[in-house]
Amino acid sequence: MGVDPGLTRCGVGVVEGTPGRPCRMVTVGVVRTPPDADLADRLLTVDDMLSRYVEKYRPDAVAVERVFSQHNVASVIGTAQASAVAILVGARRGIPVHTYTPSEAKAAITGSGTADKKQMTTMVTRLLRLDEPPKPADAADALALAICHVWRGGTRARIQRAAQLQQTPKGAQA
Repeated sequence: MGVDPGLTRCGVGVVEGTPGRPCRMVTVGVVRTPPDADLADRLLTVDDMLSRYVEKYRPDAVAVERVFSQHNVASVIGTAQASAVAILVGARRGIPVHTYTPSEAKAAITGSGTADKKQMTTMVTRLLRLDEPPKPADAADALALAICHVWRGGTRARIQRAAQLQQTPKGAQA
């Protein structure tokens, strides 16, 4: 499950797949909260809605966009708060949580860490063989994070397991 964190719009996308193979979109959506609502209520809404996605789709992992510095400090703070909620939703349920920078997700999806929103949306649409682009951009970004994790995180996990097996003495349990 990929999460593009935000307080006003928090993108959520669930995909199925294995490294090196095309992924399939399971669902995509956007959690919305009113900008004039109380912060605690907004965070609670994000928590409730992301929890519902986890309960319904039972993802193997949660991939969250890592917060990066922007010029608008208020926006960064809200994004960081929504990101923390997404991380906690996974951690509370014992689901591995991974974070990816926007550049890492862009590179995984388009081959360029500097791709723009249009390029990302176009590639997500192609990679998932969708009839039309996911909207808004937060939804496409969430799917991109999920694909990024399947491809990068799945490969990384396989390498770590192989390394652990090589370090385990013969006859010992891994």
